[in-house]
Amino acid sequence: MEREMQQIKNELLDYKFALDSSSIVAITDSRGIITYVNDQFCLISKYSRKELLGQDHRIINSGYHSQEFFKKMWRTIGSGEVWKGEIQNRAKDGTYYWMDTTIVPFLNDKGKPYQYVAIRYEITERKRVEQELQKMMTTIIDVQEEERKRLSRNLHDGIGQNLYSHLITINRLLNEQDHPLLQQMQQEATQLIEEIREISWELRPSVLDDLGLVPAIRSFLSRYSEHYNIDVFFECVLNKRLPISIELTIYRIIQEALTNIRKYAEVLKATVTIREIDELVRVMIEDKGIGFDVDNVQRGVGLFSMDERARAVSGDLSIVSELGKGTKIIFEVPVSRA
Repeated sequence: MEREMQQIKNELLDYKFALDSSSIVAITDSRGIITYVNDQFCLISKYSRKELLGQDHRIINSGYHSQEFFKKMWRTIGSGEVWKGEIQNRAKDGTYYWMDTTIVPFLNDKGKPYQYVAIRYEITERKRVEQELQKMMTTIIDVQEEERKRLSRNLHDGIGQNLYSHLITINRLLNEQDHPLLQQMQQEATQLIEEIREISWELRPSVLDDLGLVPAIRSFLSRYSEHYNIDVFFECVLNKRLPISIELTIYRIIQEALTNIRKYAEVLKATVTIREIDELVRVMIEDKGIGFDVDNVQRGVGLFSMDERARAVSGDLSIVSELGKGTKIIFEVPVSRA
């Protein structure tokens, strides 16, 4: 028995050595007071062990995360479940660092946590690269939208106006002489003008820049329903105009989501809802179509584009779908009250 106990003790010491050598470890009691930190924790935080013991993790709080973020974390571990996430902390010298964190609650015989073990890995460099890539993607989206805007204006004000002038000339000729070729030219010019308008609208609707998000969406939905015979119920509660970058993102996400609905959902109805709640705008596009398996679906360019656009304005995009029950696309973005 003594040999077995010693063997177990040695194994535990070996596990502790391996963990301390590879990970940043801290143990807190049920109130969140730090009772143990390893050397790696002291090294990354730049605090001594003496400075950390007896404190809670607010000592390294960077202020980056919201109170709701930590409330959710505490609700999770307080219920006895393991929490995983990425946290930005602040070292003693004021520098910031990112940690990939797993917090494991240890439960007593009543199923209540009596302490928490946090195992962390530094991911500061990875986050830096991710942020640089995000900045690059945001720049690409901005450049793309500016190019769309330029092309849209050129098509509408250039080619479109020239074609309209030609149509006026053709109509004047038709008033003087009724000829089948002139009638054909009239029909072709009218069709070309309509196609130019559609292309210009798809590139960048001028109403979005001139009048704002809601008129642009209403106009888009009117065209959408007319072309594809899908009725879209639109509900919007916005108290003010949003920054153009956010309005454009919402417009593009709605546009892409409805494109996917007409291609894949097999429905005749859909719903678009926009609500402003405190400092958050929530957009939901919903259908009751065939749905899909979110975990196994291959994400195409459309879904990728929506994800990147959402990130570019610090928003969050989520997709909820179930086979035979339809799909919800939910986009939430913080906005200032100013």
